[in-house]
Amino acid sequence: MEARRRGVGRGTLNGPQLRRVFRGVYVAADAPTTLRMLVEAALLQLPADAVASHSTAMRLRGIQTRHSVPLEFSTNSGSASTIPGIVVHRRRGRLTSYDLDGLPVTGPDRTFVDCAHRRPLPEVIQLGDHLLHTGQTDLATLTAYAMARHLHGVKRARRLLRHVRERVESPAETLVRLLLVWSYLPAPECNVDVLYADGRFVARGDLVLRRWHVVVEYDGWYHERDGRQRQRDILRRERLESLGWRVVVVTAEDLKRPESVPWRVHAALVQAGYVGGPPRTSIMWRTWFGHRI
Repeated sequence: MEARRRGVGRGTLNGPQLRRVFRGVYVAADAPTTLRMLVEAALLQLPADAVASHSTAMRLRGIQTRHSVPLEFSTNSGSASTIPGIVVHRRRGRLTSYDLDGLPVTGPDRTFVDCAHRRPLPEVIQLGDHLLHTGQTDLATLTAYAMARHLHGVKRARRLLRHVRERVESPAETLVRLLLVWSYLPAPECNVDVLYADGRFVARGDLVLRRWHVVVEYDGWYHERDGRQRQRDILRRERLESLGWRVVVVTAEDLKRPESVPWRVHAALVQAGYVGGPPRTSIMWRTWFGHRI
């Protein structure tokens, strides 16, 4: 309809200059396929009150899914949508739309609860950590929301809240922490300062097992590709090691073999006097963390 009003004929729509995103929605053939473009295109075909929700809201708020997922929206409207690649959730309770860079999205606390109902546990905790780190909500507000609401996923959300942490600076740090804790190793502190005996600053550790003087660091591609950052990392680790700390460095490549991570940390703990049991992983652990045999 809009195309006809603008004088764009069927021949042009089917021509090489345009490509179809969804039924009745077209973009320039060379337009990049971004999440934002897909959401904007979907909203053109959905009820006026539709908001991005669930995994789509999670992605817009900064956490990517492990696998390809359909776009998800919520609405109070009763109108049906049968567009392939789009899932519409009809809500009885009134939806509140939040503006996120010009897009209508469920609020951060509602997004956490919605995702707790449907997404893998590590993703939900990554989302919670990220929402706190980026200031989209705080732990008190998130907890109060989960405790006061009666929504799908809220019971699971309440259970997962005990794993959500402040001061977590990346989703990969969350993943590494969960690799350790869910294999029955001690829970580390997140992004805390290590000090000299006189109180002077030594270094800040990603995941700190203070009792055993073990620090677990996640190094992403930025650390590998930026020479100055790499040099700072080396000097920081040298300072820690000179004071008797053991540093375990985890990379993206290590996450392709997730079972190796808790065993490496366990070895460092044992060298420091740890007497607890070795890592224990279950079928669910391997499912959550993408174990490959």
